[in-house]
Amino acid sequence: MKAVQYVEFGKPVEVREIPAPQPGPGQVLLKVTAAGVCHSDIFVMSQPPGTFGSDAPLTLGHEGAGTVAALGDGVTGFEIGDAVVVYGPWGCGSCHACAQGKENYCTRAEELGIRPPGLGAPGALADYVLVDDARHLVPIGDLDPIQTVPLTDAGLTPYHAIKRSLDKLYAGSTAVVLGVGGLGHIGVQLIRALSTAQVIALDVSDDKLELARKSGAHLAIKSDDKAADIVREATNGLGAQVVLDFAGVQPTVDLAVACAGVESDLTIVGIGGGVLPVGFGRVPYECSVSTPYWGSRSELIELIDLARHGAVSAHVEKYALTDAPDVYDRLHHGRINGRAVLIPG
Repeated sequence: MKAVQYVEFGKPVEVREIPAPQPGPGQVLLKVTAAGVCHSDIFVMSQPPGTFGSDAPLTLGHEGAGTVAALGDGVTGFEIGDAVVVYGPWGCGSCHACAQGKENYCTRAEELGIRPPGLGAPGALADYVLVDDARHLVPIGDLDPIQTVPLTDAGLTPYHAIKRSLDKLYAGSTAVVLGVGGLGHIGVQLIRALSTAQVIALDVSDDKLELARKSGAHLAIKSDDKAADIVREATNGLGAQVVLDFAGVQPTVDLAVACAGVESDLTIVGIGGGVLPVGFGRVPYECSVSTPYWGSRSELIELIDLARHGAVSAHVEKYALTDAPDVYDRLHHGRINGRAVLIPG
């Protein structure tokens, strides 16, 4: 089968021919119908092999959709041909966090060597992907897998971040979204679907600001040295109750705190390496700063239901699996609008 692999540190990905996996007891083999491309993949490739518990070559892709191709011994609840997406942050399944479906916060994954697909385990940018346990599959029925697959990360991550701040997204409140890329444009839609808050989107790209407007932002402005003043003006000088930074680079982190109000939630979602000093006088009074990771299994189920009812939809650019090297180059240089999805075959 064809697979997109990180082969050598500092080199572009390669599309290679490798043997198709076979499911062991409890495992499920999927024929991949769509797989998303993420900045996290670029982060993985910026680290030496072995950093994520897997030596190169590593098949990338932590956003996967497919149809069930084969069932390992003991698997129940699914049939050959079922359309599903893959819940990515795999855990042990038995710790306190996993018992709540919060496998993204599994306390034993590190010691047990459990890694997400594409981030240590072989991922979904291939003709087939092996899923470790049937509990990591969410049925999607007749939903379009190409439109749905970004929800497994680009949707789930902002959904998790937004849900923890719903109490601050009341009528008359303001949410600021920094970075309207793959995650940010879905974040805008989710805030609009889940609340009556004013949504202000910030980005450096005109194309992404237009995507923010199409996604439902009330105001979309350039992320520059005037942005914080515009946010303050739009909030009667108070600042925003919720600030979500989907870039996480130092300039956006600095801008995020400049936009935040008293008793606000400031959530750094992006993994751009920005640092926010927290202490008295460093952030607004009673501003809560968090760095969440992905989301829970139950939240992915909820998100698929939102998609089924038309409340959220990813803006995707479609490519063939063999286009992967060019797609990653485009992603690295900020030339993907929304989410890039690769299609095998």
